[in-house]
Amino acid sequence: MTNVKESRWNRYRVWKPLGLMVLAGLTPPEWEITIMDENLGAPDYAALPRPDLVGITAFTSQANRAYEVAAHFRRLGVPVIMGGIHATACLDEVMERVDSVVTGEAEGIWPQVLEHVRHGDLKPRYDGGLSEAGNIPPARHDLLASGYAFGAIQTTRGCPLNCIFCSVTAFNGAKYRQRPIADVVREFKLIREKRVLVVDDNLVGTRPEHIARAKELFRAMAQANLRKEWVAQTTINFADDEELLTLAAEAGCRGVFIGFESTTKEGLSEIGKKFNHRNGRDIRASVRRIRQHNILVVGSFIIGLDTDEPGIGRRIAEIASRYSVDNINVLFLTPLPGTRLWDRMKAADRITLDGYPEDWKYYTLTFPVARYKNLSLDGIIAEMIACDRTFYSMPRILRRVWGNLRGRRQPLMSLVGNLSSRNNFHLSCKKYTAFKRYLE
Repeated sequence: MTNVKESRWNRYRVWKPLGLMVLAGLTPPEWEITIMDENLGAPDYAALPRPDLVGITAFTSQANRAYEVAAHFRRLGVPVIMGGIHATACLDEVMERVDSVVTGEAEGIWPQVLEHVRHGDLKPRYDGGLSEAGNIPPARHDLLASGYAFGAIQTTRGCPLNCIFCSVTAFNGAKYRQRPIADVVREFKLIREKRVLVVDDNLVGTRPEHIARAKELFRAMAQANLRKEWVAQTTINFADDEELLTLAAEAGCRGVFIGFESTTKEGLSEIGKKFNHRNGRDIRASVRRIRQHNILVVGSFIIGLDTDEPGIGRRIAEIASRYSVDNINVLFLTPLPGTRLWDRMKAADRITLDGYPEDWKYYTLTFPVARYKNLSLDGIIAEMIACDRTFYSMPRILRRVWGNLRGRRQPLMSLVGNLSSRNNFHLSCKKYTAFKRYLE
């Protein structure tokens, strides 16, 4: 969990609980709704009025805290419902700790759940399946207090790439579903914040018809004169279409998060993401085309693949610098429940932290929770430290920020992102020490 009290820079790393905000939009007006986001700090639940119903969503790393909150309200006799990715992947575990579980996407089933609560007939399990994109209501952006640097919105669901480490396809499906453009534009207007995170796992998709829809969306956003600056997740094919890049910039795109994952074709093949190097792609040239439109690029990489050997940390930092990305997000290969990687590593007895639910707190992607083929525990932590220390050295940060200042390419956002990551690097070093003590 990212906590803004831990570091002032984390204000730029905290995302609104959009799933809860969407369900609030589906809730009839006779229900009074309050949303609590513990990323901004845990409230004193005992001092709050007793609610009629509590709904909780949590990522795997937040499961233990979710169970604590659930236990508090269940002791008061308040029914507790839990949904989301972890509840779907670990159904039996969650059912032991709450009154009802909603698996899958909840939009299609939420009105029925509320009716059952009203009549005292809450079922232990509901399956929401996959929602039709046109049935996703605008989120209740009015329900959260200030304190967020970014607003949040979702325009598509699902991802056809199906990488082995990612739970998106397992939870949201491989079919790429797009919300109606008019709905997206209307919801953008409801967001108070000037800066917005588009939470889609892949904003522009992978097929020609996906790209065409993205262009229509960007045109509509620009025409609406939203006056928003936004960042999004996308695949590297975002760089392949000059018109797409131009329209994105005109619509307010200021940064994209791209999963490069591995520095080698062998590594990409291992995780099922050959897409990145399809047709002999020159990634450095692709990044340059994106940045020429004054759009920052954050590159995501993974340490701990079977193809990774000692020296991989510095290699990632050097290649990311050669790509000229503005920031990096480097994660340990983490088997999350519900993924193909989980099935593979569990079958091979390569998951070291398996004391559930207690150990879930380390499944943040920032701790090495498994056995890695060519890297020991100390070795893989050393590689991560070497990567961050190299990429976030002050001279390199200053060069990147100066380059963006000279190119008029979001220099303030570049500076904040790099200093935030550098600060988190120092915090992570302390956490690694505590983590190793936990394993002793």
